[in-house]
This record gives sequence, structure tokens and C-alpha cells, in this order.
Amino acid sequence: MVNKLFGKKLGMTRYFLEDGRCVPVTVLRVGPCYVIQKKTVEKEGYNAIQVGFEPQKESRVNKPMLGHFKKAGRGCFKYLREIKVDNPDEFELGQEIKVDIFKVGDIVNVTGTSKGRGFAGVLKRWGFSGGPAAHGSRFHRTTGSIGMCATPGRVYKGRKMPGRMGNQRVTVKNLKVLDVRPELNVLVVSGSVPGSRNSFVEVTKVSG
Repeated sequence: MVNKLFGKKLGMTRYFLEDGRCVPVTVLRVGPCYVIQKKTVEKEGYNAIQVGFEPQKESRVNKPMLGHFKKAGRGCFKYLREIKVDNPDEFELGQEIKVDIFKVGDIVNVTGTSKGRGFAGVLKRWGFSGGPAAHGSRFHRTTGSIGMCATPGRVYKGRKMPGRMGNQRVTVKNLKVLDVRPELNVLVVSGSVPGSRNSFVEVTKVSG
């Protein structure tokens, strides 16, 4: 049994619970994923299955990958990812894995790539308070002092500075599954997840 599946973020909306509360939710299109390859300890050194998500035209795939995909007989895919499993022999090449591996009430972690914000200053990037906004102030949104005294006489590594913000792999943990609709390949989770609309996400069920 797998505890992870891949999909795309469709967007955010609100969801009404049975007790009448309204909560923000993210709608994900998860799966279907297809088993493309089985990896074993004897050959690769670990047990896993390789799955494909989102069909791709053959014209967009090079010849080595085209031969790799044809072994499973499910066509070509845009995304290839691995899922660790205990026994790869439980799966067949071309087997379909759908969103119904999740159920309402499950707790999941969602991993995606955050939105890129470009070059940002310290107020936007790190939440610095900035200087006085009053007339005559010459210190509004700048970094401020980053130096030390004579000892150590240098700038410490890791100092929060202006720089490129976002476009990083981010995991949001412990989101609750509020709705599962297998006929639409849709999963509804509480809260927000990283990335923009139609961005690739990885949904992992939290064990226990």
C-alpha cells in the first residue's frame, strides 16, 4: 500500500463543516498515477515504485524515455516520481493508483514549490519592522546595521539580508482531509498549500 500520491493545486475556496463552521480549504487534483517501474533491493538497492502523473504527448519525449514508458503500456507522462514501498511485487506495471487511497479525516503533509517573489528587501522577506515612517527620517525600509564590534570584526554567516525570495521546496504539515471525490480525482484539505494554481504537489499521508 502506498502512502503518497502526486497531483496539482487547483485553487482555494471555503468549506462548510457539519457544525456550521466555515473553514478555508485547498482543492487538489490528485492522481491518477500509473506504475512505470518497480525497483528492488536486489537490483537498485532499495524497494520503490516509479509512478507517472499527467499524460504527455509522445512527441515531447526523447527515445530512451519513450522505450521506458512503453514497458508499462500506459503512454507517456510529464512527471515521474518514486514512492518507497515495502514490497514492489504487490504492484503491476501500468497499475492505476487513485485518490481513494486517502479518506476523510486523514492527516497529510503537502509539499510544493512556493511562489517566486524575485529580489525582496528585509521587510518583505523576513518581516523586519523598519524605521520610523515620520517626516525627516532617513531610515524607512533599509536593513540597518549588520556589523559587529572590533570582535569578531566581521559579519556572521546566516545574517538575514535582502535577496531572492520564494521559489523553494516547502512542506506544510498536518493538514486534514475534509473531502475525497474519486470520480473527479479531487482531494480537499484544510488550510493552504505552497505554490500557484496548477503547480505540482506531493501529498503524503501521516502514519499513526
